[in-house]
Amino acid sequence: MKVLVLNCGSSSVKFQFIETSPELAAAGQDRLLARGSVERIGESAGVPDHEHAIRLVLASLTDPQRGAIRQPEEIDAVGHRMVHGGEHFREPVVIDEGVLRAIEDCVPLAPLHNPHNLTGYRASRRLLPHARHVAVFDTAFHQTLPPKAYTYGLPYQLALRHRLRRYGFHGTSHRYLMLRFAELHQRAPETFNLITCHLGNGCSMCAIERGRAVDCSLGFTTLVGLLMGTRTGDVDAGAILQLMAWEQLSVERMHEILYKQSGLYGLSGISNDVRTLLEHARAGQARARLALEVFCYGIQKYIGAYYAALGGADAVIFSAGIGENAPEIRAAVCDPLGALGIRLDAEKNARAVGLEMDISAADAPVRVWVIPTNEELLIARDTVRCLAAG
Repeated sequence: MKVLVLNCGSSSVKFQFIETSPELAAAGQDRLLARGSVERIGESAGVPDHEHAIRLVLASLTDPQRGAIRQPEEIDAVGHRMVHGGEHFREPVVIDEGVLRAIEDCVPLAPLHNPHNLTGYRASRRLLPHARHVAVFDTAFHQTLPPKAYTYGLPYQLALRHRLRRYGFHGTSHRYLMLRFAELHQRAPETFNLITCHLGNGCSMCAIERGRAVDCSLGFTTLVGLLMGTRTGDVDAGAILQLMAWEQLSVERMHEILYKQSGLYGLSGISNDVRTLLEHARAGQARARLALEVFCYGIQKYIGAYYAALGGADAVIFSAGIGENAPEIRAAVCDPLGALGIRLDAEKNARAVGLEMDISAADAPVRVWVIPTNEELLIARDTVRCLAAG
């Protein structure tokens, strides 16, 4: 089956075109036929809207010289990345009117994401009416969190009324890492306890107990947990309230500070890019070094907490842009964790840049792996699995 995977944001459409089936997936022989993105949607010098963007995607796929197919009708299905499924969705689902209403019901929970995901779906439905459309949710994998992990200490009825709880995000990435680790070891996911670290401009960590997510560092929003590129991570809510009072900040201005002016960028005053900060830290720039130390220390604390919550771990997995490509960060995180049985092989760690490999010391009881994530591949496989199930 040929599946077009769409990730529709506010100003971009990212896509991959993948041929897969249960048999190809089991053999690891899925075929990436094309990939790309359309940027600057809605800008004066860019693409007017998502429908025009998806038309450009289809034109690229059917280009007579470089295209992967001759006509759009060769696209069997479309897998849509949907950020928030609330408590409605634990699995991928074929999109119908009932599903659309449920996704729209989650718009207040993800106002920056779900509306654009829905806009992209509606545009692709008009352009590809013959294809079957499936929604795959970032939050779905975390629906197995127990109440003790997702409940906030707010007045119970107030939290219930507004659906305030930990939802977790990056679920497709964390689930891919779990499945790939199990595949590499030729065992079922239910035989492992894992701590997965999705470290990019946005960051999250997940505790996975015997194939089920039991905790995640992201919560009701994507603001909490680890320090991120421009987001604060964990901050005392009282400090935020006090800052708003002292500086007479509106909710909109505080939102801007927390999401876009904080994190690695806010602490360093230089950049949200770890590569740039590592260069400045090596040159002796104190604030760049501090930003990186706060970042790594936060990851250490979550590893320790999840190790305790799981009653031990078989492996820690690093992934995404920083996790896959920054040996210095992995070393800074793992070197102090020897008491947990986490020890790196320095030479292997240095070599593991964008590579899938075990970077642990030979005798380390807790293994450390680098596994490049592939959310799009999992969305394609989920789409096929969902359609096959009926």
